[in-house]
Amino acid sequence: MSPRYAALADLPQGAVVGTSSLRRVVLLQAQRPDLRIEPLRGNLDTRLRKLDEGQYDAIVLAAAGLKRLGLTERIRATFEPADMLPAAGQGALGIEVRADRADLEAGVGQRLVGAAQLAHHVSVRQAVLVAQQNELRARCQCEPAAFIERPGQAHVFAQAERSAIRLSGASRDQRIQ
Repeated sequence: MSPRYAALADLPQGAVVGTSSLRRVVLLQAQRPDLRIEPLRGNLDTRLRKLDEGQYDAIVLAAAGLKRLGLTERIRATFEPADMLPAAGQGALGIEVRADRADLEAGVGQRLVGAAQLAHHVSVRQAVLVAQQNELRARCQCEPAAFIERPGQAHVFAQAERSAIRLSGASRDQRIQ
C-alpha cells in the first residue's frame, strides 16, 4: 500500500518499502532489487501512521487483516500468490481426536473439506523445511513459503539470510543471491 503509488512496479528506484516479514523482504528484493527494504514495526495503526507521515514510500501488509478491520479502502494493490508466496502451510489446522471417541472422529471427518489437498500442501511445506535446513542451512527464523496452484504445479521458496532458492513446478528456476 502506498498513498502515492498504485503498484510495486510504479515505485521509483531507491524507494523505501516497509515490511515486518523476512520472507517478504527476500521476495521483494527478488522482484525489485533497486528498492530499499526497511523493517516495519508496531501495531497496524502505528504502521499506517508511519506510512502516512512519509517514513516509507510503501508498506506491505496482509490484505486479509486490513479487510477484517474494515480498512479495505487502504489497499492499493495486491500481489499474485506466485509473486508474493504465502508462508508454507498457512491456514493449515491440525485436529486431534481421542482414540476412544470414534463418533467425534467421524463427525470431524465429514466436515473436512479438501483434506487430501490440505495433506498435500502440508507435505510440500515439510519438503520446503527439509530443503531449507539441509541445502541452505537456514535457521528457524527464516520463514519458508509455498503456494500450490494445482496438483503438480507448486511454487516453493526457501531462504537463509539474504540467499534463497525458488522452485516452480518440479525444477529449480532461479537462485537469488
